Amino acid sequence: MTIILHCVLVLLAFLEFSEARIERQSIVSRYNPVRDASSLVTPMQVGNGNFAFGADITGLQTFLPYSIMSSWGWKNDSLPANRTMEDVLQYHGGSWWNHDRLVTYMFDGDTETQQWLIANPNRVNLGRIGLVFFSVQGNVANVTESDLSYIRQELDLWTGNMTSQFVWEGQTVTVQTYSHQSTGAVGVTIKSLLLEQGRLGLFFDFPWNDGTSKFDAPFVGEYNLTSNHTTVLQTSGTFGYGITAQIAHTMNNSTLWTSVGGAHFNISRDSPANHRYTIRPATHAPAEFAVTVAYSVDRPASIPAVTDIVRSSVQAWETYWTYRGFVDVLTGSSDPRADELQRRIILSRYLMRVNEAGDTPPQESGLVNNGWYGKFHMEMFFWHSAHWALWNDWDLLGRSSSIYSRFLPTSVERAQVQEHWDIGARWGKMSDPSGRSAPGEINELLIWQQPHPLIFAEYEYRAFPTRDTLEKWRDVVKATADWMADFAWYNESTGFYDLGPPMYVVSEDTSPNVTTNPAFELSYWRLGLALAEKWMQNLGEEVPANWTIVKNNLAPLPTENGTYAVYEGIPNDFWYTPTYTNDHPALTGLYGWLPATPGLNVTMAKLTAEKAWAYWNISNCWGWDFPMLAMSAARNGETEQAMEWLLHPLFQFDDVGMPVGGARAPTPYFPGSGGLLYAVAMMAAGWDGGEGNAPGFPTDGWNVEVEGVGRSL
Repeated sequence: MTIILHCVLVLLAFLEFSEARIERQSIVSRYNPVRDASSLVTPMQVGNGNFAFGADITGLQTFLPYSIMSSWGWKNDSLPANRTMEDVLQYHGGSWWNHDRLVTYMFDGDTETQQWLIANPNRVNLGRIGLVFFSVQGNVANVTESDLSYIRQELDLWTGNMTSQFVWEGQTVTVQTYSHQSTGAVGVTIKSLLLEQGRLGLFFDFPWNDGTSKFDAPFVGEYNLTSNHTTVLQTSGTFGYGITAQIAHTMNNSTLWTSVGGAHFNISRDSPANHRYTIRPATHAPAEFAVTVAYSVDRPASIPAVTDIVRSSVQAWETYWTYRGFVDVLTGSSDPRADELQRRIILSRYLMRVNEAGDTPPQESGLVNNGWYGKFHMEMFFWHSAHWALWNDWDLLGRSSSIYSRFLPTSVERAQVQEHWDIGARWGKMSDPSGRSAPGEINELLIWQQPHPLIFAEYEYRAFPTRDTLEKWRDVVKATADWMADFAWYNESTGFYDLGPPMYVVSEDTSPNVTTNPAFELSYWRLGLALAEKWMQNLGEEVPANWTIVKNNLAPLPTENGTYAVYEGIPNDFWYTPTYTNDHPALTGLYGWLPATPGLNVTMAKLTAEKAWAYWNISNCWGWDFPMLAMSAARNGETEQAMEWLLHPLFQFDDVGMPVGGARAPTPYFPGSGGLLYAVAMMAAGWDGGEGNAPGFPTDGWNVEVEGVGRSL
């Protein structure tokens, strides 16, 4: 089904864009990043969504240990002292009352085991590749970046080619780096007369990775803890096609493979006490040296040649830029901000495909460094990946959105076996590829991730309104809505169904034991259940009665003094209390991020958004908050304010397009990029009920051309 879907998509894309108006290549290439020095915070990258290679100014990791990361490279730490795997498997947390039932969570258990479960598995930096410089006498030269001159590094966005050039001791060195688009392989081509002189080579190094740090940024792993892990070099024996040497890197019980092939070379370990290896081109080498370095979980049967990697990269990137959604805000616009917004759009489109188009939802920092132990957050999946649906990238979204069907068994178990709900699946929060959610109060009491699969399903059905799509999502839709209806508690004194307590709201800053009927979650519950009802109707199946009863009788949205409130019963001065105005301003999402839901007063929603603009601590906002604020302004007709939010001084993207983490998280923080792309698509292509061309953009100074971008809800 996935292959057929992709083929249909590509065919439709060719037909749709055969008379495209936008000159895409010139716009994309206009924003090729160029550097003349390494950044100490962010690398330049090539990659394919499941694998990414971050480089310093040399196109490798010569001077700075930027990461080589993947969606599949994980390991477990050793167990805590006096604990066994049986202790981990038998671990359980405490139980809290949720109105009339006792719900068992995974937090409040044995502290040591709980922390191990939070930190494991953790994502691995696969290694490091850099240049080795040799003196005329043949000794390793101590070269720093300051010893280089005439430095220039450019990333060709259209082909995925990173070219770095510099001069060392009077000789020019050019390094070209490409990433294969379906494997964890890079092709590195070095050109320099220094190769003929035997004065240039490569090194590989392998770090120790563990879960002792919640964040590893800007670099991942430790290179001096060599006794914690092992590497073994093999240069003879039976190798797969194209492989000359292999290195097995073992950390605890996890082994990852590095396979090398290409031009003739010699490889040796620098010292038994470290994990660094040096490659030198064979004697009488020409002035060009091309090698493939491939990383994998399993020992490969073959690796691609450098020419195959180049071909793979060029074809995939040209297809991506040519036949997917595109928004041109630059051509014909007189507003001076148009150039910067276009830069952010193009670089975000590139970086999201490199970092966030993998087989599992992406972590907050993509494949650049590690945050939250490298795990991904299911509540953030919308902000990372919903833009793929609007920009017509269904093959990319299909990789990770399948997580819902893959995680359905563990989510049903979480809901019904662990937590003792009667029915349905409860989606986790901080997760790993096994489908297990890390323990913790916030991790287990947050609920706004629950309707997400209903949004993804709805967008896919809009794009592909077939019986196959309905059947594909049927079990996920039903289990999702079943739990949503079961979670709502009937309040006999009011005659409404309540959400919470206990629960955390989007901003995670209220007491879970008093949080009842939060405004955003109530609206999202109504929208989600309505979408689930429609899904069953389209299938020709009976809609479960409790879905409709709960949806139609959810508590009204809480209000205070003419605006919506974060939750029912919040102190009436909450607008002026930093405790409640210091994190995600989800109240602005009531009409903007979400369409108007039953019971929402659009006028009051606009007043609420305007009050948030005035009183929220914007300096403490996360990256995706700014696109959420922009969507609210756009849907409320405040298009100039929408542009101000998208280009706010606190919403920054660096020279290569990395979204700056700000006060809350290390750079990059990719929900900001995903949010930007979702907001731009909505503002440019419109939304249900929106009218006119580019309804979210000001009419004065902006000319917006859109191709292949879908409307949002």
